Amino acid sequence: MRFFSTMHTALAIISLGICLRGGESAAQDLPAVDVALVLAVDASGSISPAEFQLQKEGIATAITDEEVLGAITAGREGRIAIAYVEWGGPGNATLGVEWMLVGSAAEAENFAATLLASERSTQSYNALGDAIALGTQLIAQCPCRAKRRVIDISGDNPDNRSLMPAPIARDAAVAAGITVNALAILSDGSLGADGSPWLVENYQANVIGGFAAFVMPAADRADFARALRQKMILEIAGTIPDAKQVAGE
Repeated sequence: MRFFSTMHTALAIISLGICLRGGESAAQDLPAVDVALVLAVDASGSISPAEFQLQKEGIATAITDEEVLGAITAGREGRIAIAYVEWGGPGNATLGVEWMLVGSAAEAENFAATLLASERSTQSYNALGDAIALGTQLIAQCPCRAKRRVIDISGDNPDNRSLMPAPIARDAAVAAGITVNALAILSDGSLGADGSPWLVENYQANVIGGFAAFVMPAADRADFARALRQKMILEIAGTIPDAKQVAGE
């Protein structure tokens, strides 16, 4: 699925074993989940095949982690809905894995296997705002009733060349009741005006927004799995990290 194209909702519904009948009664038939989570991953040209594989393996490791599964099953509904997006080129954010329910180890393994088997999309630049816009669209089309809605953006550079700049896309998502969080993959030790890593400060100002929004830094791409695992636990629980969690302690 490319940005602004129509999601194959019917396929997602079949995969969840749901028969929709339309209207409010149909909405009541949708499965209730604690969180509808879009994982949007940087697939731009600056990411080598090996680095990109580390990202995908990091997601697969995180979703099947015992602590993450514990956070999922501890929720009132005991399950989440999750979709996977790749982003990069302007207007080119792409749906990589349709909405899937995860409420057990078997369902987590199924999502991980589906993700790892998916082909990488062709991307360029860093159109981060378009990824947020696609995530907002996907959440509106999610075949579930979600108590909370979260877009989880990971990247190693600020937004550039988006058809919809990141602050505008972020504000639209927040207006729709969505939290936008970010995982900043740090490539150097450069600091911003406030003394934090410059990319963290950029994401704080231009990317994140909504209830309990936060930026989680990863020291490098090898640290991606650790940071994402911690981030997902917090997102599922609806809390923000403390100083030790941000530092990876």
